[in-house]
Amino acid sequence: MKTHYLLPNKYKKIGWVLFILGILLGLVLQIFDFEEDALFDFNFIDNLGFEFLDEIICILIIFGGLLVGFTKEKIEDEFIYKLRSDSLVWAIILNYVVLLLTVIFIYEDNFFTVLVYNMFTPLIFFIIRFNFLKLKSDSDEE
Repeated sequence: MKTHYLLPNKYKKIGWVLFILGILLGLVLQIFDFEEDALFDFNFIDNLGFEFLDEIICILIIFGGLLVGFTKEKIEDEFIYKLRSDSLVWAIILNYVVLLLTVIFIYEDNFFTVLVYNMFTPLIFFIIRFNFLKLKSDSDEE
């Protein structure tokens, strides 16, 4: 199966490291709240401390997630292609269900916080669903 948009399998391990590191650092940042809101702080030359930490975490999650989600499997066949496409559709639908519920039930500052998390949910849902289906199909074969 020719998949021109997928990266070689060797990048998957790097992707997992970056993705998990980004998720863990993001959780630590949220739990311990190391910094004030630097979202609109454009005076970044004077503040080289933790001001870039949230941006670095976003880059780790996005870049690592893209590497994990869009690298070839060791055996890339039609079945894996179908799992990948089904998982992607499922992730987008679930993401918009979450977004719709957010618009209906969450307001003010909490709404913005959920929207920030919602940047990552399609990628996270896709990775979880694809790997779950792949693991389930591997266990069914045994």
